[in-house]
This record gives sequence, structure tokens and C-alpha cells, in this order.
Amino acid sequence: MDQIIRDKIKQVKKGDQAAFSDVVEYYQHKIYQHCYRMLGNAHEAEDMAQEAFIRAYVNIDSFDDGRKFSTWLYRIATNLTIDRIRKRKPDFFLDAEIKGTEGLDMYSQLASTYISPSDKVEGIELQRYIHHEISELPPKYRSIIILRYIEEFSLQEISEILDIPLGTVKTRIHRGREALRKRLRHV
Repeated sequence: MDQIIRDKIKQVKKGDQAAFSDVVEYYQHKIYQHCYRMLGNAHEAEDMAQEAFIRAYVNIDSFDDGRKFSTWLYRIATNLTIDRIRKRKPDFFLDAEIKGTEGLDMYSQLASTYISPSDKVEGIELQRYIHHEISELPPKYRSIIILRYIEEFSLQEISEILDIPLGTVKTRIHRGREALRKRLRHV
């Protein structure tokens, strides 16, 4: 698939807009999910994902063909979401009730597997709690934890996405885990 994407990017650089729509189609769900995990808001995630694709298209000539396109695209999306987090006021929380609904919150939108009703409830509550605690981490640790443990990127890919040295990635993963461990110590 990487080779197909590389070919599409070459076509885009030559001016083929249809080729970029194929690239968007391939990555749109992944980028949206990444933005959603970073922001915790579906509307903001849609906006940031769209903005990431727009920026990628506008700046496609600056993309280095020797690197993976996905790494470059995730880097754009991550930077946009971190900027959005820095700029926004905390006007909502994932565990806050959605306006116009009764008893629904953003966590109720997360997928879960069916086991037993009581296990399911416990699992949902634990998942809510962990995601809430991740969302409370500082952005530099939150992005690292999400990229490593939810998106499952390698350390090298995280280094390229965030444009930071590999040693810094390792340090932030360690510190992010420690910060999360302290927040989850009573679970």
C-alpha cells in the first residue's frame, strides 16, 4: 500500500487532484480518529482532520519523497490538534452530558465489546476514566501516549511525526506513563 500512496503523491505533485482524493479516502478515517483521540470532540476532530488534508495538499511540494507520507500527514494533524488544544478554552469535558440528550456523554460514543452486563459496565467506566486521565495530561505527554499506545506507532515514527529526537520521545513516553500511573494509582 505504501507504494500505491507514493505513486499517488507523485501524481499529486504533477497536478492530479483526483489522485489526492484517493489519498484522502485512504487516510481520512485514521486521521479523524487520531484527531478525535487528541481532542475528544467529534466536530473539532472533523475540522482538524480536514485542515490537515488541506495543509498537506497545499504544501505537497515540501513533502520529502524519501519519507513515509503517513508520518508527514500525522505530524501535520498532531501539530494542528496541539495548537487547537492550546488555543481553546475548556468549555466541555468528555464526561459532560451532551446537550439535548439525557444521560449521554462523549464516552458513550466509544465502542466496547460485549462480555457480560456487569463486566461491560465496569469496562466502560474504566475506559472512561483512563481516557479522561489521558485527556488531562499535558499535550506533549498526551500526544506521545496516544501515538504510542492507541495509534501504535513505533518510536521512530513518533519522532518523525512530532519532529523531535528519538531520545526525547523515549523520555516523554516514560514521563507520560509515570504521570498517567500517578493519576491512575488508586484504580
